[in-house]
Amino acid sequence: MRQAVHIFKKEFKSYFVSPIAYIVIAIFLLVTGWFFFATFFLVGQANLRNFFSMLPVIFSFVIPAITMRLVSEELNIGSYEILLTMPVTVTDVVVGKFLAALAFVVALLIPTFAYPVTVAALGQLDWGPVVGGYTGAVLLGAAFTAVGLFASALTRNQIIAFIVAMAVCFILTLIDKMLFFLPRSLLGILTYLGADFHFQNISKGIIDSRDIVYFLSVCFLGLYAAYLALRAKY
Repeated sequence: MRQAVHIFKKEFKSYFVSPIAYIVIAIFLLVTGWFFFATFFLVGQANLRNFFSMLPVIFSFVIPAITMRLVSEELNIGSYEILLTMPVTVTDVVVGKFLAALAFVVALLIPTFAYPVTVAALGQLDWGPVVGGYTGAVLLGAAFTAVGLFASALTRNQIIAFIVAMAVCFILTLIDKMLFFLPRSLLGILTYLGADFHFQNISKGIIDSRDIVYFLSVCFLGLYAAYLALRAKY
C-alpha cells in the first residue's frame, strides 16, 4: 500500500494548490452557516438538528464537485497512462484517490465544529447527537466520495462526471422521500436504500450496525465499480 499512500499525499496536496478547493470550502461554509444560524435563533433550541438535516442534500452538490477531477482530469490530459507505467496497480490508484478526497471532506467538516461550540456556549448541548451526526457525516461523505470516484472514472469530461455523481447522490438522498409514488410492497427495500434515512438515524446518536453496513456497502460498491471502470480502460 506504499504507492497508495504516495498517491493519497499527492492528491490531497493538489486540492490546496487549486483555487477550486477554497471556493468549495467557502461555498460549503456559507451555505451550512446560513441554514444553521438563520434557524437557530428562531427555534431557540440547543441542538444541531437543522444543520445535520440539510447535510445530505448539501453533500450531494459539494462532494461531486470535489471528486469530479480525480480521474477525469488524468484521463483527459493523458497522465493516467503515464501513471500506469509506474509500479502502481489500479487498486493503489483507486484507494489513494478515494482516501485523498475523503480526507478533504473531513477537512471541510472541521470548521463546522464552530457550530456545536456556539450552541454549547448559549445553552445545554447534548453532545451524543453531535458525535453521532459527525460520525454519520464522515460515513455519508465516504459513500458519496466512492460514488463520485466511480463517476469520474467513467468519463474524461469533468462536468459529465459531476452531473452523474450528483444525480446518483441525489437519488440516494431523496429516494425515501418519494415512497408515496411507489407500491407498498417496495417500501421496506427502498427505505433501506435511502442514504438520508441511515444518516438521520446515526445523527440522533443511535449507532445501528445496519446503518454502518449500508454506508460501508455503498463505499465498497462505488470503489469496486471504479476499479472495474479503470481496469477496462487500459
